[in-house]
Amino acid sequence: MNAATPDRSEFAQAMVQALRLTPHRISPKFLYDAHGSALFARICDLPQYHVTRTEFGILQAHREDIAQRIGPHADLLEFGAGSSRKMRVLLDSLHAPVRYSPVDICCAHLRDDAAKLQAAHPWLDVTPIEADILHPFAWPRPTEAPGQRVGFFFGSSLGNFDDADMHTFLRLAHQLLSPGALLLGADLVKDPALLHAAYNDDEGVTAAFNLNLLSRANRELGANFQPDRFWHHACYRPDKRRVEMHLVSKVTQQVRVCGETFALDQGESLHTETSRKFTLPELQDRARQAGWCVGPVWTDPPGGFALQWLHAHPDAP
Repeated sequence: MNAATPDRSEFAQAMVQALRLTPHRISPKFLYDAHGSALFARICDLPQYHVTRTEFGILQAHREDIAQRIGPHADLLEFGAGSSRKMRVLLDSLHAPVRYSPVDICCAHLRDDAAKLQAAHPWLDVTPIEADILHPFAWPRPTEAPGQRVGFFFGSSLGNFDDADMHTFLRLAHQLLSPGALLLGADLVKDPALLHAAYNDDEGVTAAFNLNLLSRANRELGANFQPDRFWHHACYRPDKRRVEMHLVSKVTQQVRVCGETFALDQGESLHTETSRKFTLPELQDRARQAGWCVGPVWTDPPGGFALQWLHAHPDAP
């Protein structure tokens, strides 16, 4: 991206706006360029990161029950698909799904993974969609799909949204899938020590994932961030039931982004991600507010993660 034309880049506008306002905050979706997506895939394999391991376990334990609810000849769509690894757990248990559409914001990563999935499942129509899941996008219904539409939102990505964006996503998903269903992953309230370890791994992969935002700004926007002048900081706030991830300035410094200069004091931070932790009643109430009917829920034995089945009616408010 040419820094002289920042108006053409959503990332440029978001980064400049984040540095103009106090406190500094940017949407976590900008963490997921090609390199950031690859780093996040590594995070999912770390022993400290419980979300992926736990969700895989729930899917494997209950995939036949989930497959029965999905039914035959379904049209499948995964929001924020990433590597589509969790979807692969279900695919072989499903009866003749017609199509699988992974949706993600990173085009290169999305298409590469879709090609690999298509090669591994030649009988399945794999149709990737590059889109921001907080905005409407086209998903034409294939004429040969007699089954229901079913969406998937794994990994507790819902926890990255604030209240308004959460409602927006759930309403858009309802409109897109109705009269079908949504399988929604959510990380539940748990021991803060487990959450701290998950976002501060010993290998520093999460730190590299966070700091990559600055490197991305340098690459795409002509910024002059020096990532070694920032700390990765992640902490759990029990009063808000959420993990916050920040980039904290180690020193007083000036940075240039898209032709503008911004001063950062020592200890000043850029808030890059929020990961909310839910109680089941809270999760289900938010789903109902967006028009969903609440179905069964599957959890791990300690009750730290949930896969919630939601179903829609076209005449829901």
